[in-house]
Amino acid sequence: MALLSILNYPDKRLHKIAKPVEAVDDRIRKLVADMGETMYAAPGVGLAATQVDVHERVIVIDVSETHDQLMAFINPVILWSSDERKINEEGCLSVPGIYDSVERAERVRVRALNEKAETFEIDCDGLLAVCIQHEMDHLMGRVFVEYLSPLKQTRIKTKMKKLAHAM
Repeated sequence: MALLSILNYPDKRLHKIAKPVEAVDDRIRKLVADMGETMYAAPGVGLAATQVDVHERVIVIDVSETHDQLMAFINPVILWSSDERKINEEGCLSVPGIYDSVERAERVRVRALNEKAETFEIDCDGLLAVCIQHEMDHLMGRVFVEYLSPLKQTRIKTKMKKLAHAM
């Protein structure tokens, strides 16, 4: 396994729309393992392939307390989302140190493939529902700060550019 480099906002590559995975093969299984290792090392609870400059529909998530229940979502689709909405504080490995409130569906049902190319469906609520929606936004080329006001977006872009120049 290998640690992958995480793109930082406002990198334009974060706005690429991910393509469906053609086949769940050893390359995709290695990507899932590397993304898991990268997410845990960051540390985070979710990571989309877009964030590591791979523009395919792959997400890894682990919202467990023990950080040992990695879930892979390959070609995920939200089948249903609740009308009930909830505001949660979100952060992002591509926007380090920035947290803000985002409103999302309280519950979602997702269909995806796992690393064995088996189709599964899962009903999500709480942190898992937030995480799924957040990571799927990445696959569509959207970063959570884009839900914020234009003023906040500008401030975050400025801060992130300063951080990039300081490194």
